[in-house]
Amino acid sequence: MAKPLLHVDQVAKQYTRGIIDKRVTFSLAADFTIDGPAVVGVMGPNGSGKTTLFELITGSNLPTSGRVLVEGQDIHQVKTRERDRLAIHYHQSYQVRSFQKSKPNFMLDHAASDSPRIHLFDEPQFNTQDGYIGFMLDFFKKLRREGKLVFLCLHPNEPYHIDILRESCEQFIYVQKGVVTQAPDFETLVEDERVRAYLGALAPA
Repeated sequence: MAKPLLHVDQVAKQYTRGIIDKRVTFSLAADFTIDGPAVVGVMGPNGSGKTTLFELITGSNLPTSGRVLVEGQDIHQVKTRERDRLAIHYHQSYQVRSFQKSKPNFMLDHAASDSPRIHLFDEPQFNTQDGYIGFMLDFFKKLRREGKLVFLCLHPNEPYHIDILRESCEQFIYVQKGVVTQAPDFETLVEDERVRAYLGALAPA
């Protein structure tokens, strides 16, 4: 049986303040599986943990607990210079962020893939005036046809953003206050009252 393309296995990340009397300032919890190639929409309020989730998936941020498995390989046990062969994070300026590791690179494994299996696009700057949207949407479809998993994170503030998510994404992830929820389709996603409140006037009637 083929291993899931991505398994976020009971991953938790906690940020704390203080040395002796540590206090948790933010926590994220995620546990979900995506079996094969897909375009996945990601939404949630600012500061909810979306970028942290992406950083955990790509191995640039160490989890407090849990594992991120890309086709069965724990990305946090892969040599840092090879992690982008499994998953790559594009963040607005389209620069890959630095990687964190828990032990020296010589003790880590080689990546099982030569090119990224997972592509995470973190709030790309779509502009209706320059033709960029069509190019990017075609690129997402191309990656999907090639057997890749694409995450598209958008913070909708225009009706066409909703159209992009509805028409381009097969399933969805919603993140709010560090809680990650998976939805199989757009209709199921917007049944969630938290999502409707987040979308406000953009929520479908």
